[in-house]
Amino acid sequence: MYKDLKQEALDYHALPRAGKIATQITKPCTSQSELSLAYTPGVAEPVRAIAANPDDAFRYTSKGNLVAVITDGTAVLGLGNVGALAGKPVMEGKAVLFKRFADIDVFDIEVDADNTTDFIDTVARIASGFGGINLEDIAAPQCFEIEQALIERLDIPVFHDDQHGTAIIICAGLLNALEIKDKSLAEAKIVCLGAGAAGIASMKLLLALGASRENILMVDRKGVISSRRSDLNIYKQEFAVETDRVTLADAMRGCDVFIGVSGPNLVDEAMLRSMADHPIVFALSNPDPEINPSLAHQVRDDLIMATGRSDFPNQVNNVLGFPFIFRGALNVRARTINREMQIAAVESLRALAHQPVLPEILQVYGLPELAFGPDYIIPKPFDPRLMEFVPAAVAKAAIDSGVARLENP
Repeated sequence: MYKDLKQEALDYHALPRAGKIATQITKPCTSQSELSLAYTPGVAEPVRAIAANPDDAFRYTSKGNLVAVITDGTAVLGLGNVGALAGKPVMEGKAVLFKRFADIDVFDIEVDADNTTDFIDTVARIASGFGGINLEDIAAPQCFEIEQALIERLDIPVFHDDQHGTAIIICAGLLNALEIKDKSLAEAKIVCLGAGAAGIASMKLLLALGASRENILMVDRKGVISSRRSDLNIYKQEFAVETDRVTLADAMRGCDVFIGVSGPNLVDEAMLRSMADHPIVFALSNPDPEINPSLAHQVRDDLIMATGRSDFPNQVNNVLGFPFIFRGALNVRARTINREMQIAAVESLRALAHQPVLPEILQVYGLPELAFGPDYIIPKPFDPRLMEFVPAAVAKAAIDSGVARLENP
């Protein structure tokens, strides 16, 4: 089966023409007159306009609906540092999703850079032609420095999806799961296995939503991130707590929530049994979760579980976020995607999961019925109402927080 899937994937990317994306012309160019408008001499007029007023680029070029998806290839999927060029199929894939779900155009850009300074400078120098920058598959901790530097230098949204996209979907699903289990976020004891981009961003967003820092234990390859350790980078230090717990097993005793953004099969049955009553388990390692859902449900019949896979309930899938978040940001020409906009995305996704599931969604997924509950805490990616809920909420938050150029898009 794996060999068949491997060949099918290679054929999909190779045939009938190589790659997954292409450019298209949006204006007619079939006559001498149209040629003179598309290029010389007519093109000089928008050039003059933009030189006099840079914001006219939104009016006369594709900038306002164009996102750059950019990588250095240092953390591609679960394959690691495969290099910028090898990351291109993933960047093209992101372009497909941007276009398919939110009608946003994308140029994918793969940057060979020996250090973060070179990468930051390269992106900053090419950014003016885009309405937004989606950073992708960049290793931690460099990804934090890169994103922050570009946010400070640019006046368009810069969004590292492996951080914030994942965090937004996790938080939306978790808030709904806590609601079902009648647990408070402020009181919930949370263990996060994985202290890279997704883990740290998710915990920061949970704190912004009301989680208690004292109730969060982060765990990396060396164990619990505690104040006793001297090997922590500045990003992990923020989550170092006073505790005598050392191992993952120690951390999970009595916890209410487990969030795994790490690797396969790292949680065993004993760890799961040691969790509090009615636990919530987000085992998001892909394709193999930290614990198999079938096994988890055998061990605990009182849990709510989410994974990163589409063949189990409650898939935490970034496609629920980034196309629609950028759509909202672009619609109001936002200068950034700030915390207020991220929280708006969380709340809109959370609210959509409470709505009745459309018949066409049931048909797509081959389900007789589906309703808000333990097996449905996050909307499905093909729900057309995502375009209603998320962009509008994000755009409103941009306007309300003062980062939008347009207040009446």
